[in-house]
Amino acid sequence: QVHLVESGGGSVQAGGSVRLSCARSGGTFNHYSMGWFRQAPGKEREFVGGISWNGDNTDYADSVKGRFTISRDNAKNTVYLQMNSLKSEDTAVYYCAANRRLNWRDRDTRDYDYWGQGTQVTVSS
Repeated sequence: QVHLVESGGGSVQAGGSVRLSCARSGGTFNHYSMGWFRQAPGKEREFVGGISWNGDNTDYADSVKGRFTISRDNAKNTVYLQMNSLKSEDTAVYYCAANRRLNWRDRDTRDYDYWGQGTQVTVSS
């Protein structure tokens, strides 16, 4: 059983930066591609980005491309989401998820097998 825990959320002003971390326990970390999703109040959970099992490949939603960067350190069993140039519309609960299918481009929440509890990011303008 894979257990994921996000951290690093908080409040930031528009234009600022935040780095989220997602630590894994259980399972074998490099057997999964990883994804980041977010959910704003009243909206569906949406794909933010994904990273392959070895970190060589990434994919991003158009809304965050060029501003957000996903990376992973398999030795530390951790995946990161660096968020720069934040906008008020980036305000959401952010979730990391693990995908046994190893497809870092999967954007459907149903393709992911394990989820963290989420961490709130609030961007004020």
